[in-house]
Amino acid sequence: MKLGIIGAGNIGKSLGAWAAKVGYQVGFAARNISHAEQAAQLAGHHAKADSVIEIVKQFDLLLLAIPYSEVSKVIAEIKPFLKDKIVIDVTNPLTADYMGLALGYTTSAAEEIAKLMPEIPVVKAFNTVFAQIYAAQNPQLNGQTISVFMASDQPTAKAKVMELVSRLGFDAVDAGALKNARYLEPLAGLNIFLGYGQGLGTQIGFTLLR
Repeated sequence: MKLGIIGAGNIGKSLGAWAAKVGYQVGFAARNISHAEQAAQLAGHHAKADSVIEIVKQFDLLLLAIPYSEVSKVIAEIKPFLKDKIVIDVTNPLTADYMGLALGYTTSAAEEIAKLMPEIPVVKAFNTVFAQIYAAQNPQLNGQTISVFMASDQPTAKAKVMELVSRLGFDAVDAGALKNARYLEPLAGLNIFLGYGQGLGTQIGFTLLR
């Protein structure tokens, strides 16, 4: 499977490096190509860097790892090239102080993204885990496996993302339809509050016991 990372920030470069390590063909794109090149060099395993449009053209799974405020502009640019692609949304629509959500309750970032490209499968995933966990490439804390929740209206797309989650070693949890991103994005907000607002740090995570 080929995984294209749009955005070379902490989450994008960390997930991309880990995916490359477990056997995915990975490509990075960023507004500043030098950031994508640095992410590819960090990842190794033949990861590549290219323009946003070229990565979209060449890769099947596309991880949207950019600030939510930039999403509409990026989607307008790549929309003509999204046929037969799957978009993984890791965004959280945070307020400027990172301590709240800019939208929610009746919609979610994932649903708003899906409205911008209604023919393309969107999977909400990876948004409730700190980037530092991905950077450490360890899906466990104190012997317990962290859960990664995913929501989508497209079962086939969700299954492909679930495969990626499982190959990274996380507990893959099917969280139902895309509208349930309305719950996952506040869960990410709680994680951020606990980590930074309550001073628990970034080595924390959620586990679904069952």
